[in-house]
Amino acid sequence: MRAERIPGKLGSTAIPGYDLLATRRTLLLASLMAGLPLAASGTAAQASPLNPTETVITPHDAVKFIPWANAPPNSGAVATLYGGLDQPGPYLVLMKWYPGYMSAPHSYLTDRLSLVLSGTWWVNSGADFDPNQTVPVKAGGFVRRVAHTLHYDGVKRGEREPAVIALFGIAPVDLTLVDPSKPGWRQV
Repeated sequence: MRAERIPGKLGSTAIPGYDLLATRRTLLLASLMAGLPLAASGTAAQASPLNPTETVITPHDAVKFIPWANAPPNSGAVATLYGGLDQPGPYLVLMKWYPGYMSAPHSYLTDRLSLVLSGTWWVNSGADFDPNQTVPVKAGGFVRRVAHTLHYDGVKRGEREPAVIALFGIAPVDLTLVDPSKPGWRQV
């Protein structure tokens, strides 16, 4: 490697790639050195105890999914984390769709914000139920259902896993089916 003089810097020389590497090393060393006084003192940092009235935690294994009412067995389940779909105010629920089931076209009174947590959720808008026209939304994807607009969704047959969706909104949602004489759930 050949050192070069840096113009305008008295006595400064640079080796290509060296300054960047030296800067990274310096930052790493500085962050390690910053903790030495605490480590040398023999005193560990202490966090204040958690106040469960201020920070409410539900561990993963305490989230309980309940099968949907009036739906075919193993079609879907819900876990209510906050509020409720039939209680006035904000809600947060987890919906689990099993492969082979979709909702019939329906609408809601309020907007619904949906975040796919796992699996692939298949969605579409409109009154005409056609699972082949749905589009996939993979884990990490976001869907906003606009109030009073028709839509349907679920998980197509052949998917390897259920889709779990976090749903946020303001209740009551007042689900309205396009055709109440037909079931609200469709096997696909």
